[in-house]
Amino acid sequence: MRTVLLVDDEHAIVDALSGILEDEGYRVLTAAHGREALARLAEARPDVLVLDVMMPIMGGRELLQQLRTSDEWRTLPVLMMSAVPREVLERQEGSRLACDAFVEKPFDLHQLLATVDRLAGPEQP
Repeated sequence: MRTVLLVDDEHAIVDALSGILEDEGYRVLTAAHGREALARLAEARPDVLVLDVMMPIMGGRELLQQLRTSDEWRTLPVLMMSAVPREVLERQEGSRLACDAFVEKPFDLHQLLATVDRLAGPEQP
């Protein structure tokens, strides 16, 4: 069973996406911010990380930066999501987001599921 780590501080999004992803056959781990996500990563290795950009304590950008500089997590597929368009976020930072995919909130559920499925790769027997 493929595993998704869903990191978002909006409980309604976490609850809804968790249920939908589980219905799609994924095991779902959740975290409310980046620091909690690091704790989840110490417990299990997900196939894909779905990550909100703006969160308290540790935001998505900071978490992504830590993952991309880590030998262990550098290649973990990351789908970022935000209500702020990617172009605006990248202009603010002055650099490209190091994520594998990006969806803008409110997102199209079919697009999000297709992207998660692509990033997670084939299910291992």
